[in-house]
Amino acid sequence: PGVRFLPLRPSPLSPPQETRVEFHVRTRHVALVPDGVRAVPGVLERMRTALETTGARLVAAAVGPAPLRCVGLHVDLRQWTARYEAGPPCGAVEGTAVLLLRSQDLFNLSFPLARPLAAAIFLQAALRRWELHVLQERFLAAPATPDSPHRRWKARSLQEARQRSLMDDFGIKLEVLEDGRQRWYGCTKETARCFGTVHAQTPQYLFQGRWTPPCCLRALRETARHVASALEDAGVRYWLEGGSLLGAVRLGDVIPWDYDVDFGIYRQDVAKCRWLQEAAQGGPVEDEEGFVWEKALEGDFFRVHYSRSNRLHVDLWPFYPRAGVMTKDTWLGHPQDVEFPERFLHPRVPLPFAGFTAMGPNNAREFLELKFGPGAIEEPEYPNPAVMRL
Repeated sequence: PGVRFLPLRPSPLSPPQETRVEFHVRTRHVALVPDGVRAVPGVLERMRTALETTGARLVAAAVGPAPLRCVGLHVDLRQWTARYEAGPPCGAVEGTAVLLLRSQDLFNLSFPLARPLAAAIFLQAALRRWELHVLQERFLAAPATPDSPHRRWKARSLQEARQRSLMDDFGIKLEVLEDGRQRWYGCTKETARCFGTVHAQTPQYLFQGRWTPPCCLRALRETARHVASALEDAGVRYWLEGGSLLGAVRLGDVIPWDYDVDFGIYRQDVAKCRWLQEAAQGGPVEDEEGFVWEKALEGDFFRVHYSRSNRLHVDLWPFYPRAGVMTKDTWLGHPQDVEFPERFLHPRVPLPFAGFTAMGPNNAREFLELKFGPGAIEEPEYPNPAVMRL
């Protein structure tokens, strides 16, 4: 008695309020109860008391004999990442739990009933810096019926699919667990990259208040390392260019909002590299590790893609010396795309970059200030400040 069953899937014949829970809840509090939980007299009341007296916005109580384990949770949407740490403070719990919160708080969440439900609540609570209180009392679990391996596999597959869908909705590409293990939800070598066309040097994620997804940064690092190794093996003289050199000097890595990597090369060395030569003569070519080398459509330079599916790339700009000045035949109108004295390359010097050692100009500060202006290293800026400033 008193229980209502409410389908949440919208119907073309039903008004939206019929399938939205917030229009049907009239109580001050909401308990989110997993399947198979048996009530214990007084526990929900004590959870409510804790919610109203401790300053917490969320109260959890264990289900079954195993206690809940608290973990810290930090969500950084700008970097598309959720990190779990040994608590306190308690941001999430491991184990089956009943959750209690105020109805107003629940239905002010962006995803109040997304599944997996507990994970969705904890992520949103962490973003709002809600305090989580764990009650020491427990609910009983109903006796489990005998299970088959096939049903366990189906349940696990459903859980994994819901977890991936949740992370996609929240824009989380990477979970870092307490022990340092990583769970990835973003792009791979077999998928497209995580963002669309770059307009006016400004990728769409910057308009969302975010930086480069970590899966895309990982792909850029792998591609840069692969290209540098191939060029070195072939005897092609290369150096870090533009924003990639800025990243190497500032961080030893790709700039966290960048969307490609730039190398300069000596034009007369192109013939030394099999992949550059084949790309110049016959169109895109895929090497043994699945990276795709091609002549760029926009002009006289080369592009190496992470894969045929994933078009994150390294640009290779062929320069040649003329009267002691390095110049090239294709200029795309970027302010930093300028000629420079060849003395910066005699000698080239090793620089830590993206997990390996790359070659760079011998006076990086002077080189960068020639390209970007004074203070370029100390004053980070987005690729096109006229469109969006850092």
